[in-house]
Amino acid sequence: MPNWPICVDASVVVALVTPESQSERALTLWTTWMSRETQVVAPGLLRYELASALWRKAVRGLMQMEDARRALEVALSLDITFLDPPELPLKAFDLASRLNRPTTYDMCYLALTEIVGGEFWTADERLYNAVREAFPAIRWLGAIR
Repeated sequence: MPNWPICVDASVVVALVTPESQSERALTLWTTWMSRETQVVAPGLLRYELASALWRKAVRGLMQMEDARRALEVALSLDITFLDPPELPLKAFDLASRLNRPTTYDMCYLALTEIVGGEFWTADERLYNAVREAFPAIRWLGAIR
């Protein structure tokens, strides 16, 4: 079985670095990937989505500001290869059109998955449910038992 790259979005990484309902699953998956030396990839957009998600947690009082910043530092230090091929924005645009999605942010992850092959993992159940029929490479963290 080839060791395909895995593309992850911010929801998986946030679950990995903060206590959430999907955190145990995220840690189990991450540990498996690292033990198999799986290449984990994401568009550079991930960095900014992480900063935004962790900032929102702090502002909403779900975690202390210092803890949110520390979680961001940990997230940014994970072994994730950031890839931004030139065709990514156009591919994301086309996917958003084809899948009838309101934004292209999430589509950047799907587009990168199409470019590199492998799977795309998310903890975002709404995204998963919205595109799983048309995008079979998507995997939902909540489906792990």
